[in-house]
Amino acid sequence: MKLNTLTTRATAFTFAVAFFLISSLTLLSSVNAQTLKIMSYNVRNAKGLDNKTDYQRVASVIAKEAPDVCAIQELDSKTKRSNGVDVLEELAKLTKTTPSYGPAIDYQGGKYGIGILTKEKPVNVEYIPLPGREEQRCLLIVELERFVFCCSHWSLTHEDRVATVSIVTDKMREQKKPVFICGDFNAQPTEDSIKKLEKDWTILSSDEFTFPADKPSVRIDYVCVADPTGAVKAEDWLDAVKSAKVVDEPVASDHRPITVELDAKIFK
Repeated sequence: MKLNTLTTRATAFTFAVAFFLISSLTLLSSVNAQTLKIMSYNVRNAKGLDNKTDYQRVASVIAKEAPDVCAIQELDSKTKRSNGVDVLEELAKLTKTTPSYGPAIDYQGGKYGIGILTKEKPVNVEYIPLPGREEQRCLLIVELERFVFCCSHWSLTHEDRVATVSIVTDKMREQKKPVFICGDFNAQPTEDSIKKLEKDWTILSSDEFTFPADKPSVRIDYVCVADPTGAVKAEDWLDAVKSAKVVDEPVASDHRPITVELDAKIFK
């Protein structure tokens, strides 16, 4: 009889512990869901300013920030330069995220382009070409449950960048959800392309310098948002920003990564 009582108590205790752990995990998930963290990083194929190619180092930078979505620029896919490595796939494995790739050009037996890492599995993925007279550029578009997330790496040519703004804005207006565009735009805030961009998009990222990584002197990396439905205004997006920063990482790439954390209530 005593044995049965002890067994019953032990079973009850086990269920109580399990319930506590499940409740704690649910609460933690709920807390995390209250924010959306966005990251953009030009990783230069994970080749740092020390000339060492280190995928784990770049992955650690991303993992430490733990973004929900991350736009990445300068990615080889199975090229001779990367020794046949798909750089985005490697970073996805190391960060336990879902990769989406946008090849811009054929290069050394593989591809070279941009990518997006997401915690959530995308609903849809597409990419379109963008102007680039020194090399072809592209816009990678990933649709998620609550929003559309885009990554891009703009041309080094002024006229191409200005033309790019019209293309990405037209593409934004086709969507039925808020749209983020992030990346290395190769343009400082005072340039024509950024001024044109600000007519339809709201810049959320920090105004700190992002390049070069060791001693930043220019700001050319951005996180921007627009809502083609008109439901969320520019001032609402800015009010929703809980933090915006340039990550203090001076070696892993030639750019510093940027992050923006938003109050997720903005989507409700």
